[in-house]
Order: sequence, then C-alpha cells, then structure tokens
Amino acid sequence: MPWIVGVSGASGTPYAAAVLRALLAAGESVDLVVSRASRLTLLDETGISFRDAHWQQDLREWLARGADGKPDTFDADVGGVRHWSAGDLAAGPSSGSYPTKGMLIVPASTACVAGVALGLSKDLLQRAASVTLKERRRLVVAVRETPLDGRTLRHLVTLDDAGASVVPASPAFYAGATHIQDLVDFVAGRVLDAAGVGHDLYRRWRGDLGGARPTT
Repeated sequence: MPWIVGVSGASGTPYAAAVLRALLAAGESVDLVVSRASRLTLLDETGISFRDAHWQQDLREWLARGADGKPDTFDADVGGVRHWSAGDLAAGPSSGSYPTKGMLIVPASTACVAGVALGLSKDLLQRAASVTLKERRRLVVAVRETPLDGRTLRHLVTLDDAGASVVPASPAFYAGATHIQDLVDFVAGRVLDAAGVGHDLYRRWRGDLGGARPTT
C-alpha cells in the first residue's frame, strides 16, 4: 500500500523533496498530490514548473535538487511514485475504499490546515486528508508558518483531537547540522518518525552532551 504525500502552498518545498526521497529509499510507494498553490511556491523556490503532463520529468528534477538549490545533488528515481492531479476528486485517494498506509502533508500551509480541520475537501489534497482521518489512518501534518494565530492553533488542536500528528517544520541543532540540507533533513526525519517509517536522515540523540560539537 502507498503513502499519500500532499504538498501544499506553504514555503518549504525542500522538506517535501527530502520526505519523498526518504520514502522511496525505504522502499515505500507514494501517491503524490501537488496543490495548485504549491506549484507557485515550487516555481519561486526552485525555478521548476510542475506540470501534470510532464510530472515525472519535473519531479525527477525537483528531487535531484539540494536544499541549497544546486541541481543534480541527489539521484532521483521516481519509479515508485503515482501522481494524482489536485483537481481530480475522482482519484483513488478520494475514497476510503482505496487502501493506503496514511498521509503526510509536507509542508502544510495554514489554509491547508484550516481546510482539513473544517472538512472542506476543496481539492484532492484536502479530500484525501479527510478520508485518512475518517478511516483512522495515520495523518502527519508538517505545518510551516510563523507566527501562528489563534485560529490556526485551534485548527491544529482540532487535527490533534482527530488523531493527526502535528509536526511543526522546526529544525533542531543537537544533530550537528553543518549545512542547510542537514536542517531540512532533520524536519523530514521527524515527519517520517511520526509516520513510523525508518530512515537515517539525522543523528539521533543518544544522551551524550556535546555530541554535536566539531571534533577539530
């Protein structure tokens, strides 16, 4: 069964790329939903146009790019991905009878959070998230916004009450980050931790103070 990965319009497309690469590296299959707003963000942050008719080519270019913007940083095999258009409300993930392991929304905008919390289902991303909740499957929401106002905080509490895991895109530094990719991978790793997917994206805390300090 696949994981659904929804990419909303919040800043943070490198987070989505890191999660996708790690899922595929773990041998997981992915059903990908890229919202209309996220395509604008992706274009702004990477210069890549994500097109339904050429999604494999565009996805491969996206996943190969490092968090610092350098192309061809990673090998990108997208053979385990199935793409669904965000406007296709008849797609597989729109139905509870379509089997999945769960869904990861990364990054999640406040508009996306509100739509899922309120059950709006205005596009496939929101509909798939609503289905994931009603079927009691795992939903991980990597919210990326600051500051958070009261409305969004209430929406996040609603999602938590419904069984979702809320994972703010908030990098930590105890893992010894030396590059922007390390910070991105930490957030991606925490998203995968919440989903129960194994990975080696960051150095885990072992109880040793100063373990992240340079040795030279």
